Amino acid sequence: MVKQLSDHAKKYLKEHEKFTQELLFELCAIPAPSNHEELRAEFIKNWLEKLGAKGVYIDSALNVVYPYQSEGKNDLLCIMAHTDTVFPDMEPFTVKVDGNVAACPGIGDDTANVAILLTLIKYVIENNLNAPKGVLFVLNAGEEGLGNLKGSRQIVKDFGDRIGEFVSLDGSYTGFCNKSVGSMRYKVELATEGGHSYGSFGNRNAIQRMAAVIQKLYEVEVPHDGDSKTTYNVGMISGGTSVNTIAQNVEMLYEYRSDSKKCLDAMTETFNRIIDEARKDCLSLTVTVLGERPCMGDVDPARQAALENKVRESMATLYHEDIRTYSGSTDCNIPFSVGIPAVCFGGYIGKGAHTREEHIFLDSMPVGTEIIATFLLDYFA
Repeated sequence: MVKQLSDHAKKYLKEHEKFTQELLFELCAIPAPSNHEELRAEFIKNWLEKLGAKGVYIDSALNVVYPYQSEGKNDLLCIMAHTDTVFPDMEPFTVKVDGNVAACPGIGDDTANVAILLTLIKYVIENNLNAPKGVLFVLNAGEEGLGNLKGSRQIVKDFGDRIGEFVSLDGSYTGFCNKSVGSMRYKVELATEGGHSYGSFGNRNAIQRMAAVIQKLYEVEVPHDGDSKTTYNVGMISGGTSVNTIAQNVEMLYEYRSDSKKCLDAMTETFNRIIDEARKDCLSLTVTVLGERPCMGDVDPARQAALENKVRESMATLYHEDIRTYSGSTDCNIPFSVGIPAVCFGGYIGKGAHTREEHIFLDSMPVGTEIIATFLLDYFA
């Protein structure tokens, strides 16, 4: 069973509630769109070094990496929270507080968990805690959208053989993700001869040709593999010149997802068939892969179950409702794909993730912080 949090740790966290909240608001003001996390990464690195953290570095993927007592150890806990947000803004955001509600784009996903993890790292450093297996603290980049899990990929590339368990702090403490949803994301560009809408009437129209492709994609019956779930979506389409021009060029963004590799592969086969057929009736059609997230690999069931039980027990110390488990597309996709036990859960409750109305409930932060602390500090002697 997971160890109960000590009175000393509980007192520390209680005294740091305002500290964690102020750190959260400070982080929210530092822009960090996916693939542009430099400012937030540099802030975090400097923040950790001022605490006395040794060996902190920013890697090529813009992860802030802090190996703690990990030299020569091969059963590391890797625990991370992602620094990037879905929003492209490079101007600072301001948090608006109304009673128990704090609103700001990206405040929950995933800045709240970044603030919580940093607070717990502070506790570990200040108390010089002993980590028998070693811990890899990561404030990672590239979790959202076209970040394509670049941060998680880099960590698994650099430390994969040495990681025993992998935890992504993302989301709330009402449940946890224990199965990965894989996905493929594409940009499809199609060209025809086009021309004047009256003088060249009869020429092929790129928009109409793309519309035919989309129609076929939406006629696809999704495959099934047991209780798996598979989805698809055209998220954006653009092209053409004017109302009186037969469109020469058009492009769309398309994705499909599944929590079954078998189904994901079937969707790939169907997509390629539809695209190959469409090439016969246009001047050119090109496909660019924008993102690829893998499904589950061969994860040892016993080790995965042990990790999940530890998370469940930690949550149950303060959260007394049913703890749900679910499939998701998270930083855990990468360790899962190479057989590393992993889970994803978080330390706040909020609403409106991925919208500009995103907000969190401030009284959930201390609860979530204590839950994550209960889980994390179990790895220290």
